[in-house]
Amino acid sequence: MPRKEDSMKDMRDLTATVLSEIRDLQKRGTDALRAVVAPEGKVDAALLEQHQHATHALSWLTTYVEALAQLGAWSDRVSGEMEELILKIGFGEYLTQIAGGIPMSQNEFARLSDLGIDWTPSETARELMAGNTPDVRARLARLMADNPGSASFGATGLDEDLEMIRDQFRRWSDDKVVPHAHEWHLKDDFIPMQIIEELAELGVFGLTIPENLGGLGMSKAAMVVVSEELSRGYIGVGSLGTRSEIAAELILGGGTDEQKEHWLPRLASGEILPTAVFTEPNTGSDLGSLRTRAVKDGDSWKITGNKTWITHAARTHIMTLLARTEPETSDYRGLSMFIAEKTPGDDENPFPTPGMTGGEIEVLGYRGMKEYEIGFDGFEVRGENLLGGVAGQGFKQLMQTFESARIQTAARAIGVAQNALELGLQYALDRKQFGKALIEFPRVSDKLAMMAVEIMIARQLTYFSAWEKDHGHRCDLEAGMAKLLGARVAWAAADNALQIHGGNGFALEYQISRVLCDARILNIFEGAAEIQAQVIARRLLG
Repeated sequence: MPRKEDSMKDMRDLTATVLSEIRDLQKRGTDALRAVVAPEGKVDAALLEQHQHATHALSWLTTYVEALAQLGAWSDRVSGEMEELILKIGFGEYLTQIAGGIPMSQNEFARLSDLGIDWTPSETARELMAGNTPDVRARLARLMADNPGSASFGATGLDEDLEMIRDQFRRWSDDKVVPHAHEWHLKDDFIPMQIIEELAELGVFGLTIPENLGGLGMSKAAMVVVSEELSRGYIGVGSLGTRSEIAAELILGGGTDEQKEHWLPRLASGEILPTAVFTEPNTGSDLGSLRTRAVKDGDSWKITGNKTWITHAARTHIMTLLARTEPETSDYRGLSMFIAEKTPGDDENPFPTPGMTGGEIEVLGYRGMKEYEIGFDGFEVRGENLLGGVAGQGFKQLMQTFESARIQTAARAIGVAQNALELGLQYALDRKQFGKALIEFPRVSDKLAMMAVEIMIARQLTYFSAWEKDHGHRCDLEAGMAKLLGARVAWAAADNALQIHGGNGFALEYQISRVLCDARILNIFEGAAEIQAQVIARRLLG
């Protein structure tokens, strides 16, 4: 009888062989689509839009190929029965989807025929595809049932230091966030300031800010682990760090030395809380069409215009605000970024600062910081708060933050998905129907097993994108793929966990109802799934 370590080695050998095969498939798909949308050698925007379904199919195919590559790399760092089962199910399921259709949404599928190619899986690929059996999924679900309190189902493959960070924030989240998150959601309350103060003491707001500028100088990988665990408790708490991450990235990448020395230590300590003010009512993802204008007035700038979907706007001290400083422009050129100071407000008077007004946007989920519309009418920003001291650099400065923002969003998605899985698993263990626990029914155990597998796949893709960022590599492609897949995995996990709850999942008193609402936003913010797929494809075809 073969030893377990030999079985895992055999699986690794098979996956390494098939990865070469599907990478070639992905290259064929890229070349075939490029011939259609770039007949003259340069991508034609009209053709790209005309063939949008095929374009996004390429993005999803590439995401699956890279996800399987990172799952394979993960298997080299771990061992154990649960890990082998995850590897076997993951490759079996994703290879089958590549062959038959990758779900882009509930009713849209990316098929190889969309790209004008086909694939006859090799014997190795067929062997892996046949490995995802009901018995294998049932065994994984049983191992999960035996360890319902695990921080992750299957070893993450991270080093000891990062696992210590995970443990610290998991325990803090279980103690300070989990018991209260559902009440905050139901009451549509702000996350208490005490929580924000404790996050500041833990260093969350300065996690990746250099030590010489007041931060902890830690890696993006550490940021991913922290975001994952805080979001597992409540996405709002995990997202508090996103505000500071975006602001710090903007100032680090585009600020003057004086701006870095003034603002970054205060951001890191939590002395000031930031919010990002980019989106406008009629622009959405089309940031190049922004109309909010900034006009020079002596040593200051006067801002006029409207912004929407501004997270945590009321209680913050500064806004990273994107506005048009060159009125003759009508695209991304002529936009500038400002560090706009404001006075924190409250529910009664959210915007006490002269020159700005606004109101709350009531939302399904993601409630702990609240969303706002803001109107600016001659709102004053000091001249020295023009980011970088040079006008017209705003869009470029913002683009430099997208890698970190999307990595962090992918991490939040993993945390939300993990929360959904834990809730679904516990309910399946506790709930009895027809004389046995729900987990004993194959369709229930299948759901739980696939949640664990897809969470691990998305997790490894996210860790890889963080590793690339930490090593100074361009990673907009990897970060985009991690965010694209992570958001879909989070929604699927929340939806399936609610299904396991049955009618109770539809009741507001059950936590899974909140997690479903929170999960839905992940496919929209930081680049909607369709925009994300478009960005990925342009990089591949360019």
